[in-house]
Amino acid sequence: MTRKRTPEDITIQPRNLRFDMTAAEDGRPWLDGNPVATAVYNAMSLTFPEGERMFMDAVKAYRGEVSGKLADDVQDFITQEAIHSREHHLLNNKIDREKYPVADIEAEVLERVNFGRAGGPMRMLMATICLEHFTSMMADLMFDADIDGVPIFSQTDPALERLWRWHAMEETEHKAVAYDVFLEVTKGWPSLKRYFRRSLSMLLITKHFTANIANFSAMLLEADGYTREEADRAVKEFLWKKPALFGRGWKVWLSWFKPGFHPWDHDNRHAMDDWKEALTPVPAE
Repeated sequence: MTRKRTPEDITIQPRNLRFDMTAAEDGRPWLDGNPVATAVYNAMSLTFPEGERMFMDAVKAYRGEVSGKLADDVQDFITQEAIHSREHHLLNNKIDREKYPVADIEAEVLERVNFGRAGGPMRMLMATICLEHFTSMMADLMFDADIDGVPIFSQTDPALERLWRWHAMEETEHKAVAYDVFLEVTKGWPSLKRYFRRSLSMLLITKHFTANIANFSAMLLEADGYTREEADRAVKEFLWKKPALFGRGWKVWLSWFKPGFHPWDHDNRHAMDDWKEALTPVPAE
């Protein structure tokens, strides 16, 4: 069976943008004035710098085994992820570290990333393809989500909204790069082995990633005065019910388990083009 690849007209374009994050440092919930939404997105942001560095290293390990357009895409993927890591590191530094358990969360993120690294390049690559599926899935939903009819990010500072829109669009743009590397470097594997390994990896990553984001979000909310029970309930509602950042993507998530799956089976180029047109960040001075 012919292995699928990213369509030839999909190009990866690193955009070296910088964002004014002043609105995130005044201590108030920056995402629509909603403490739960802010906690969830801060929790995700806290995972990005170390996580994206692992993604970069995962594909770097196999650069010698790819060529042509894929080699170019790998380099552009690395550049995009490096810029994402930089900007989210700056955003994370706006969180009040005396009030919130940022250091504890970052330490736990690093511990989990180091576990992935300890398993060698293939474990890192398997984690990367699964987490890239998650990030692109959430990006696809991010600007179509609402709470009680009010679109999420509609009441957020424009510079921060553009930061997340930019990140979501580029995650969509490069969503298949690591997967194409995986297909290339495992082309000698039996198809059943490849299917089993990626399916098992997705089940494990799903369990841990969703649990980690929920836990980190609840930890941040506890610092806002929520009891742990209140925090867990509020986060569960946000992630799985309304706006259901995780729950609404179940069809795309399930598509992973289809034999012959490729990330661009979910072809959302039209939406990505709309995002590009709307993406007009003003670089910070």
